[in-house]
Amino acid sequence: MDPLLILLIGMTVVVGGILLFRLHAFLVLIAGALGVGWLTSEAALKTWGESQGMSALEQEALAQQPAIARLVDGFGTTCGRIGILIAMAAIIGKCMLQSGAAERIVRNLVRLFGESRAPTAFTASGFLLGIPVFFDTVFYLLLPLAKTIGLRRPDNYLLYILTVCVGATMAHSLVPPTPGPLLVANEIGVDIGTMMLGGIVIGAIACGAGFGFAHWANRRWPLPLRSTPESPIEELRSLSRRSADRLPPFGLAILPIALPVVLIAGHSILKSLAPAGEFGAHLLNVAAFLGDKNLALTLAAVIALITLMWYQEKRGTFEAVQTALASGGVIILITSAGGAFGGLLQQCGIGARIGALTEGWQLGVLPLAFGVTVLVRIAQGSATVAMITAVGIFAGLATTGQLGFHPVYLALAIGCGSKPYPWMNDSGFWVVCKMSGMTEAETLRSFSAMLAVMGLVGLSAVILFAWLFPLV
Repeated sequence: MDPLLILLIGMTVVVGGILLFRLHAFLVLIAGALGVGWLTSEAALKTWGESQGMSALEQEALAQQPAIARLVDGFGTTCGRIGILIAMAAIIGKCMLQSGAAERIVRNLVRLFGESRAPTAFTASGFLLGIPVFFDTVFYLLLPLAKTIGLRRPDNYLLYILTVCVGATMAHSLVPPTPGPLLVANEIGVDIGTMMLGGIVIGAIACGAGFGFAHWANRRWPLPLRSTPESPIEELRSLSRRSADRLPPFGLAILPIALPVVLIAGHSILKSLAPAGEFGAHLLNVAAFLGDKNLALTLAAVIALITLMWYQEKRGTFEAVQTALASGGVIILITSAGGAFGGLLQQCGIGARIGALTEGWQLGVLPLAFGVTVLVRIAQGSATVAMITAVGIFAGLATTGQLGFHPVYLALAIGCGSKPYPWMNDSGFWVVCKMSGMTEAETLRSFSAMLAVMGLVGLSAVILFAWLFPLV
């Protein structure tokens, strides 16, 4: 069956089940993934396996696997990638809220910048943190602060949530050392420093557009601060009324956020700066161990737990962790199901099908590369996979010198194309949706639409710079 038709059927099952029949997201994602898996032919599976570097025996084994087995594999892969992160992030967020750490940080930020500049602080912080840290992790770290300050200014809660996302999501696709832009730069032959500089410039422009959209969306669709299992409204209110002398000091309060950033970023920096020799190798091994994102967030969760135990009665610690893990478990199920759905879509050959459709289009290479990346992103959910697919199609133009401008612009256009349009097959969509308390429809019209605007503005900036400053 044509992969485009399989994609259409999968989208109909997921979107229709959620928006029309109000079924739980986990159920419809599993149903959509099973449908896609059943409709995928053995030939398509072998072709996909070959593209992944599998041997002939591995391709044959994959083709013989039933759809449910491939769904379980995809579910387990996604869960293994994000399960510990979400669980630890849920604990960090709950402990920071309940111990008063989030309230201490917000009070200090308000005193330093003023509440009116909180969205700017969230955008800048998200962009800086998003360079070495994955988007999901940045969102987990900043969400408690957004909720706490949103309690003070509930009319701006959507603005705070969106501005947390603005910076982190652009850095994730444009600025190395995150995997997507790093791989694209390597494939096209762009120096990493050049890619970082270009990503920062284009990312800043796109963030400006996202910042403006966030303000507009907040006025158009004000979002109430809703209770979520890990953050009931009444509990947030009671915690925010505590006197300053009952709150942790600022240095201890911010440590669960700062520590994982330092550890993860430190590993990335040391990879290029570590001295040669045995000492340098030993230093890199230690940095790689401590800089693992799962371990870094686990250490941050331990610190958040100790802070909670110190500033609250110890008997409340168990209840806090229990609540956090119960809420995190639901999010893990939904995001893992979304990852499985996206993975089975990849196996049906949608990436190659879109590549074949766009071959020979007589359009400008930058908007064409952007469009192909958008199509793959919408089709299978992962921004990184969309970038990898697109660069495989267009890298030859850069390496053979056929562009007429510096290849960094092609890399940036692909990065911008990985933004539109996150929906139910994207695990990041579910993280933002469920942890912020939004409905699926609210997330689509605010978060997803904002990323589409940012991607289009970023592409426009790339085309303008390539025209004014071709750098060849």
